[in-house]
Amino acid sequence: MIKKNAFYTGVFALLLLSACVPHRILDETKGKLTDCETELATAKKNSQDAESKLAELKEQTAKDLKALEGLKRDTAIISSNYRHLTQKYDKLDVLNNQLMDRLNKLLAGSEKDNAKLSGDLQMTQEQLLKKQDELKLLEAKLLLQKKELDDLAAQLKLREARVNELEAILKQKDQAAADLKKKLQDALLGFEGKGLTITQKNGKIYVSMDESLLFASGKTNVEPKGVEALKTVAKVLEQNKDINVLVEGHTDDVPMKGAGEIKDNWDLSVMRATSVTKILLSSANITQSRITAAGRGEFFPLDNAKTPEARKKNRRTEIILTPKLDELLKVLGDN
Repeated sequence: MIKKNAFYTGVFALLLLSACVPHRILDETKGKLTDCETELATAKKNSQDAESKLAELKEQTAKDLKALEGLKRDTAIISSNYRHLTQKYDKLDVLNNQLMDRLNKLLAGSEKDNAKLSGDLQMTQEQLLKKQDELKLLEAKLLLQKKELDDLAAQLKLREARVNELEAILKQKDQAAADLKKKLQDALLGFEGKGLTITQKNGKIYVSMDESLLFASGKTNVEPKGVEALKTVAKVLEQNKDINVLVEGHTDDVPMKGAGEIKDNWDLSVMRATSVTKILLSSANITQSRITAAGRGEFFPLDNAKTPEARKKNRRTEIILTPKLDELLKVLGDN
């Protein structure tokens, strides 16, 4: 909130000093700045939600795979027990038939032998009935296990398809970022190593420009060589419309001592970011809602050392390019 107030104070003071600017333009500028900040916050939150959702899907898929393997092991054990009982049942059935044959042959024998055979036969029949009941229970359990296994396999297949779809979209976004980086490197070949660097990190492209390339010390007007570099960047952005743009101004930690419109490092960083943004918009056909200008002051240094070299490195303007995540968010919403 302090950052926003400082930014608005700076812009308001600048507009008051320019008597020829109508109050309506001031209101429109404030509205556009508020919309840009809201869009930036929404984009960041959507990106974080998308990454969180993808992580949750991957974690759930891992759990489902583990459960599937457990069901497969249980099914294998039950199947083995089923085969073992079936073999026992077959042996008992053979024994029963043998006893029946012996009973028929010895019907004329002694009552004692007949009684023993009858007892053996009854015991065998009871065992057979018991084994039959066990087999029925196992069969029912096998059917239930098979149904659960089929259901889990179907769910797993669906989750894998969703994860693959999300990963494919993320891969496309990464490739789009890589292609954009290559286009920028080709277009800005004459500037790289001369106060300009281009890097790719976390699916975003960072075009970082040193103060020496863009501004005179303590000034907010872009130098001619910086304007040339920014016009080149603008042409690339014009050809890649699915890219959101964040322009961030950064200063070193040396406090401003000016008494004019620039009161402190917040003012300096915000005004520099705004100057860069206006050049980008005036140099190519770029939708203004794609671009957000922000000042970071001295609070996001590249080097925390208190040396001239470190402070020079920290005085920079970064143009951060992010592929839009509309397609990814639509897939997450459908899931």
